[in-house]
Amino acid sequence: MTTSRRKVLCAAVMAAFSMSGLRMARAQESPSFPLPSTVADGAQLQTLYEENGRFFEGPVWDSKTGKLLFTAHANKTSPFQILRLDQPGDNARPGKASLWMNETKGINGMTLSRDGRLLGAQGQAKPPAILSMTIGANGPENVYVVAVASPANPMVETNDLCEDPRGGLYFTAPDFRNKTESAVFYRMPDGKITRVIANLKLPNGVEVSNDGKTLFVSDSFEKRVYSYPIKDDGSLQLGQVRVFFDPPTPNMADPDGMTTDADGNLYFTMRGGVWVVSPEGKSLGLIPVKEFCSNVSFGGVDGKTLFMTCTNKIYSLSMKARGTRWK
Repeated sequence: MTTSRRKVLCAAVMAAFSMSGLRMARAQESPSFPLPSTVADGAQLQTLYEENGRFFEGPVWDSKTGKLLFTAHANKTSPFQILRLDQPGDNARPGKASLWMNETKGINGMTLSRDGRLLGAQGQAKPPAILSMTIGANGPENVYVVAVASPANPMVETNDLCEDPRGGLYFTAPDFRNKTESAVFYRMPDGKITRVIANLKLPNGVEVSNDGKTLFVSDSFEKRVYSYPIKDDGSLQLGQVRVFFDPPTPNMADPDGMTTDADGNLYFTMRGGVWVVSPEGKSLGLIPVKEFCSNVSFGGVDGKTLFMTCTNKIYSLSMKARGTRWK
């Protein structure tokens, strides 16, 4: 989600939703949108952190420190930053976060590489780039650029990213203003960058299936999720693209970030919260969230906590499912 869109709010779905707990929400929501079975029995959304007037993105769990990192968009008083959740709150008390990286030049989506480095989409840099850094105790260390816009690969901004099993990196580069120069790029393990999708108007979130054979991309213009078969060299079979997920809902809030669990189920932030979808594209239900939900990631010691970044808030939810890294 870009800065210009951070004030988008989910206004239509689950009007009766109460933050007193998911069990109450489950009783009130439409029978068409059940709570996913991957959610732990009796689990409730927990408000870990809250800051009015701030848009949050890019949740990443650092297993070495046992803390959550997330990005914060610029507002009237603060620049783009990466924050660390030092003291998680709950629904009875506020959490506390500290500044981990300041003046990030628009780092939005983040992910951990397989070698444990933090990767971030630096969308407001000139030129836009993808950064790699070591997660230090008090901030980033050994920071360097792994992909950058060029005349051969022009980018309006970088937005979100994911790593495939080969060590390659897919990342989205949406053109939110004009919708004419958007693209999805692939950085090969040897560092070569190629444009793999050029016909989506607003590619946003991106994720690779656990087996590395399918790429999922959310389009904030069409407001749905597409899937693409992946070739052995990391390029895509564009002729076999299909609409993977497009639920019939009155809420049409933009799709944004996504993640997977160890069973291959996908978690899409869109249309009223987090939708859980089977590897075959079947809806397994909706985790309703009042605020606009920008991104989602698994974490916790056992990988069974789902973290959600939203407008003004960070939520967590206990799960039965584990994140892919914990399988």
